[in-house]
Amino acid sequence: MRPGKMIRQVLKSIFKKPVTVMYPYEKLEMPDKFRGKLKYYPERCIGCRLCIKDCPTGAIDIKKVGENQFEALIDLGRCIYCAQCVDSCPKKALEATKDVELAQLDESKLKIIFHAKPYKPADK
Repeated sequence: MRPGKMIRQVLKSIFKKPVTVMYPYEKLEMPDKFRGKLKYYPERCIGCRLCIKDCPTGAIDIKKVGENQFEALIDLGRCIYCAQCVDSCPKKALEATKDVELAQLDESKLKIIFHAKPYKPADK
């Protein structure tokens, strides 16, 4: 490349906005309906286990822990974030969030247990 042509290219690029993003210094804004980390609402779960049947990687396990109470174990290391479990849940007990910062050095931190809320009988 000739020096004159290179100087012209450098001067042109000085006034252009950078193409790259400044992550992690600036947080990324994910689009609507982005399929990130899963969130589980145990109070909505009816234990139908459709999410387990539809998960292509077997990343979800639902366990009954009490009368109409369920907890979920979600293995984010196995999840491919397809959100099929979210679509198949009739009670919307699973939700795909916009959380993308999931990298871990410790594999055990990728296994998340969503515990059921303790049952409190209604006062009469």
